[in-house]
Amino acid sequence: MMRIMALIDGSIYTASVCDHAAWAARRTGASLELMHVIGRRETSSAPSNLSGSLSLGARSTLLEELATLDEQRGRLAQERGRAILEAATEHLANAGVTAGHRMRIGDLLSELGQVQDDFDVLVIGKRGEAADFATMHLGSNLERVMRSTGKPVLVASRAFKPIARVVVAFDGGASSTRAVEAVARDSLFNGLSVRIVTVGEDRPATREKLGWARETLEAAGLVVSADIVPGEPEGAISAAVENGAADLLVMGSHGHSRVRHLLIGSSTTALLRSCLVPIMVYR
Repeated sequence: MMRIMALIDGSIYTASVCDHAAWAARRTGASLELMHVIGRRETSSAPSNLSGSLSLGARSTLLEELATLDEQRGRLAQERGRAILEAATEHLANAGVTAGHRMRIGDLLSELGQVQDDFDVLVIGKRGEAADFATMHLGSNLERVMRSTGKPVLVASRAFKPIARVVVAFDGGASSTRAVEAVARDSLFNGLSVRIVTVGEDRPATREKLGWARETLEAAGLVVSADIVPGEPEGAISAAVENGAADLLVMGSHGHSRVRHLLIGSSTTALLRSCLVPIMVYR
C-alpha cells in the first residue's frame, strides 16, 4: 500500500496540504499520516552575550531565567503542535479520510530523514508561516526538502481545486522519463487527461522521445496529447498550464536542460513561485 506523509505547520497552507493529501489518498487507497516538526528556534531563547559588566550572580540569575523561559516556550510549542495536528486530523475526518499523526522536535530535514522509510509520497505547502506572500517568496523549507528527499513530492497550491487535467513537462532526461513512468503506473492519475509538453526545437530526436512518452501513457489507458512548444522552459510550461487550464503539473526534479534549474537551483525557483496549480515532482 502506498503511504503518504503530509507536512503541516499551522500556516495558511495547512488546509490545502491536507486536502491535496486526502485527494491522493482517496485515489490510491494510500495510508495518510500528518507530521508537524517543531524547530529548535521555537523551543529556545535567542543566545545572549553574557560577557561584559554583569556580575557572576547576575549572570547566574539570567541563565536561570532563560532556562525557565525555554521550558515554557517548549511546552507552549508542543501544545500548539498538538492543536495543529488535532485540527488537521478533524479536517480530514470531516472529508471522510482517516489519518495518523506524529510530532517531532528538531531540524526539519534531519527529522524527515529519520522517517524516509515511512512514506512513499510527501505533501508539502508552497509556503509556510514565515513566507513573504507579498513578494511571492517560497517557504524556506521547500527548496531544502526538494533537494534532500529522494521521494516524490506533491507541492500543494494555496487552495485545493478538483484535479482532472494534468500537464507533464518532459525533456527526455532521466528524471522526466521516470516521471512519465510513474504517471503510467500510479493509480493517482487513472482517469485524468494528460498533456505532455516538451520545450525546445522540433527535431526528429525530440519527436522520438516525445512519442515514447505518449505511447507509454496511452498503454496505461490514459487520454494523452503531446506537443513540442518553443521558448524558455519557465514561460512555455507556465503558458501550457494556463492555456490548457491544467489542474496539476508533473515534472522531474532534474533534467539535461534548463528545466533542472527551475526546481533545483541556488535561488528560489521561478516556476514553483509563479505556478498557481499543485506540482508533483519526481526524482
